[in-house]
Amino acid sequence: MRRLHVLDWVGIGLFFAGGAAAAGGLLPVAEAEATVERIAPLLAFLGAVIVLAELTARAEVFDVLADRLAVLARGRTVALFGVCVAFASVTTMILNLDTTAVLLTPVMLALARRLQLPPLPLAVTTVWLANTASLLLPVSNLTNLLAAGHVGLGPVAFAGRMWLPQLAAISVTAIVLWVAYWRRTARHFTPPAPHRPRDLTLFRVALGACLVFVAGVLIEVPLWLASGVAAAVLVGVFAVRDRGALRPGLLPWRLLVFVTGMFLVVETLGAHGLDRFAGDLIGTGAGAAGAFRASATGLGLANVVNNLPAYIAGEGGIGAGHRTQLLALLVGVNVGPLAAPWASLATLLWWERCRAGDVRVPPVRFLLAGAVVAVAGTALATAALLL
Repeated sequence: MRRLHVLDWVGIGLFFAGGAAAAGGLLPVAEAEATVERIAPLLAFLGAVIVLAELTARAEVFDVLADRLAVLARGRTVALFGVCVAFASVTTMILNLDTTAVLLTPVMLALARRLQLPPLPLAVTTVWLANTASLLLPVSNLTNLLAAGHVGLGPVAFAGRMWLPQLAAISVTAIVLWVAYWRRTARHFTPPAPHRPRDLTLFRVALGACLVFVAGVLIEVPLWLASGVAAAVLVGVFAVRDRGALRPGLLPWRLLVFVTGMFLVVETLGAHGLDRFAGDLIGTGAGAAGAFRASATGLGLANVVNNLPAYIAGEGGIGAGHRTQLLALLVGVNVGPLAAPWASLATLLWWERCRAGDVRVPPVRFLLAGAVVAVAGTALATAALLL
């Protein structure tokens, strides 16, 4: 109990508050049951993909890829900037934003130290793209999973609608990253020696498991099944070759408790006026004005509360059949939560990783630059969605 972080206590508090709301009648039991049924596959996916990502990191896949990218940059900071943006974006799209924030951040910090570069530009690249690069696929963000299920879009169809908004959001992020953080550190560096994993078998199996997961997503296998099979294969190999890695803490119970409690609490608030308030902000317009109102509402609510409850409340306020407006809301809650440290769970997790790595993040500069990315990225991505 003494080792619990403040975020753990928040998650536990939300879980019990949601349960108390259902038990006390504030949230009808039927609605609570429907909520749990809706999120059960999402929780299964989230738990499996975090286990997959944790063991992939343990197998040193991220370390090898980061060093290969640094070698590819050939000592040029501009090229390193490009490959770091690509690395963080692809990791977010394929393994979700929490994986990028939790597991890629220490890799980027270690890479900066090996290259004798300031760690802050690489760290900020990781957390910004953990949020803004999470539009492309349903697996990229929990909000995407909710939206894809709500409008009935499979992974390929979802990507077909979101690839241009995703490109727009990453472009804005990259421009602000370069101007605000990377431009001042532009210089040559000595590429590192290629990283060699301690256990080549684990490395190969982990890389293969990730590729199997990606293939499952593309052929539209249920996400909980694709991530579960990939994670199970990797767990089985680790049980033989590195049993010490299979500790109880590998299962992200804190995150699962947090998400479950958050859903129940937000459903309760929605039943007592939050959905109606969000609906009034979004309006009922089906054209460009309606889409921009939806994305702006998502951006604003995400930075006031958090992007997950912002999406749930906004979804409840959007009428049936308004698919573009719903996807515009998704743009706002994914790209927008950069102007407040609590706006995204991934950002909170990233702050903890930076603190553990002794990286000082000037909050005013970080949040002001993040607000620029949030507003410009949301506006441009919404325009791209309308195209």
